[in-house]
Amino acid sequence: MDRRVALKEACASIERLLAAERRSRGRILYAENWVYAPAIQKEREILEKTGGQILWMLGGESHSGSHSPTYGLWRFSGGGSLMGKACHPLAGALYLKQVEGRARDGRPIRPATVSCRTHAITRMPAFRDEGHLRTGYHDVEDFAQAHVVFDDGTVADLFASELVLGGVHNFLEVAANNHRARININPNDALLTYNPVETNFSDIYVVEKIGTKQGWAPTSPDEAWFTGYQHEMEAFYRAVARDEAPESGGPLGADCIATIYAAYVSAQHGGVETPVPRL
Repeated sequence: MDRRVALKEACASIERLLAAERRSRGRILYAENWVYAPAIQKEREILEKTGGQILWMLGGESHSGSHSPTYGLWRFSGGGSLMGKACHPLAGALYLKQVEGRARDGRPIRPATVSCRTHAITRMPAFRDEGHLRTGYHDVEDFAQAHVVFDDGTVADLFASELVLGGVHNFLEVAANNHRARININPNDALLTYNPVETNFSDIYVVEKIGTKQGWAPTSPDEAWFTGYQHEMEAFYRAVARDEAPESGGPLGADCIATIYAAYVSAQHGGVETPVPRL
């Protein structure tokens, strides 16, 4: 598929959604839990209170592969690692630049261009499959790297893959002109356990996609809390009840999806810098 067609159709869909929202009393609630993760919200507070300027962000989401049988098919999933995983750290990065812009100048800072490379590592003839990673992806990537340039010239680099063992790896690092932040959504060290015998933890949940419960493990005391799920739902209910704009709404969702499909266009053309459509 020509990814320019995918970008065009995705943007047309977004425009229809935004137009429907403007015509109605309803609100688009873009279900991006990263926005509501406590660590991301703490960084929001820091930016708002210090007037910091984010210069560079580095983020990623990876694990050993989705359980969904349709994940490896473009026609069902709309993409691979870039769509299914990079969307989360990307949304976190876009959100924090929105926060920065609103706090300092009263308007969000938005993505301007993106450069991207994607790869199908587990489909390479030279890949040595030892059974620890999911394979069998049909026509989607299992590795993606995207470089985003914002309106103000600052940048973010996002990675995503199906190639990482040891559980989900979700992180975002912020390098600002007045502080630095390292956001570890998964794993984090709120609780570390050492288990010498696998069967000892047979009925104990450790953390998503850990692979083995033996040895040291980042055993999350409340994985959903750290990931922002409860906070997301509470915020959405509050936004609807009070008729307030959500932190993660239509504008953020539009920028995120437009950036992703512009990134696919870039990847199809060898990583060329590609404008992100304004919606």
